[in-house]
Amino acid sequence: MKAVLCKQFGPPETLVVEEIESPKAGKGQVVISVKACGVNFPDTLMIEGKYQFKPSFPFSPGGEVAGIVKEVGEGVTHLNVGDNVFSLTGHGGFAEEVTGNAATTLPMPAGMDYITAASTMYTYGTSYHALKDRASLKPGETLLVLGAAGGVGLAAVQLGVLMGATVIAAASSDEKLQVCRQMGATETINYTTEDLRERLKALTNSNGVDVVYDPVGDRYAEPSIRSLAWKGRYLVVGFAAGSIPNIPLNLTLLKGASLVGVFWGAFAQREPKLSMSNFGQILHWITTGQLKQHIHSTYSLDESPLALRALMDRKVVGKAVLVL
Repeated sequence: MKAVLCKQFGPPETLVVEEIESPKAGKGQVVISVKACGVNFPDTLMIEGKYQFKPSFPFSPGGEVAGIVKEVGEGVTHLNVGDNVFSLTGHGGFAEEVTGNAATTLPMPAGMDYITAASTMYTYGTSYHALKDRASLKPGETLLVLGAAGGVGLAAVQLGVLMGATVIAAASSDEKLQVCRQMGATETINYTTEDLRERLKALTNSNGVDVVYDPVGDRYAEPSIRSLAWKGRYLVVGFAAGSIPNIPLNLTLLKGASLVGVFWGAFAQREPKLSMSNFGQILHWITTGQLKQHIHSTYSLDESPLALRALMDRKVVGKAVLVL
């Protein structure tokens, strides 16, 4: 089978496409013939050796796939050969076949296409866990989404609207913010040309925002925390801008605020029942048309370095997907 391989840590351009042996299903596993694979920010970190987990060389990036079950391992009873599934694989998805843990592999709902299925787990899973489980977002509250045009950002915008919040989307260009408005954002901030804190003061009548969803970090973190309302919650989702910010902790004291970490992957492993319950709600919203992923572009397996480069250069609005 064909696979995109990372043989040493480096930029996307160092990845190679080679023929390797097909995987075998072990106990509690399935082999999936990949039809589509989501391209996510953790993939860019993994190939550069900057992610929490470092697979052994050589490995393929790609943590969420959709496809057809080719082989079922010992002890797997809820999946069968020929089933259409989507799976959280962690890595290995940039390939024609991948091994998936049966516990994190789900049957695709009837009528769902492979591209939608391959772009659901990371973005909606992360954002719904963040807003529901970590922030306890309530109807009528104000939600600020930083990096709002990215995959998890747009998911947070849509979910915030569905959960009854007033959503303020912040991104780096007017073109990106136009998409955020299409997804339901009430107000937008271009933090390249506008002062983030001053705009938030104006938009909230100096009352501040109840929840900040931050997958960006860097220089946007402190003004966002300073813009929190009393008992506000700041969600630490990631650091796409590159730098991990240093936060003056007196800001949380003055506002009675909370800094809340969001690590969806660990949550899905440690609390699988709650994670599956969340996915039930997400899939209901998708199948009823209330959630719809914005697909930036699709790429072939050979074009995977281009997809990763576009993501790293912050050119992707919504989700990039490899299609096999």
